[in-house]
Amino acid sequence: MSAITRDEVSHLARLSRLALGDDELDHLAAQLDQIISAVARVQEVAAEDIPPTSHALPLTNVYRPDEVRPCLTPEQALACAPASEQQRFRVPRILDEEA
Repeated sequence: MSAITRDEVSHLARLSRLALGDDELDHLAAQLDQIISAVARVQEVAAEDIPPTSHALPLTNVYRPDEVRPCLTPEQALACAPASEQQRFRVPRILDEEA
């Protein structure tokens, strides 16, 4: 695989609207070349008979059936609240903007 050039990094920087200096272009060209080489090596190792994985360990979610259970009424839940409004907890505004 050919090395990524300084001009290609400059082009990518322009597309990304990044202002990069000459020393940054040289530094990033070397880094991007190493990254591309590393990805190419990983692609060489990947085999057709190995299934893709998202996690190193097999994980399964444990679900339980939804059951209706007794719970607090809105009045009971708000009974000890310092302030409530329209069956909701009232809290101080933290943003000046209107929602």
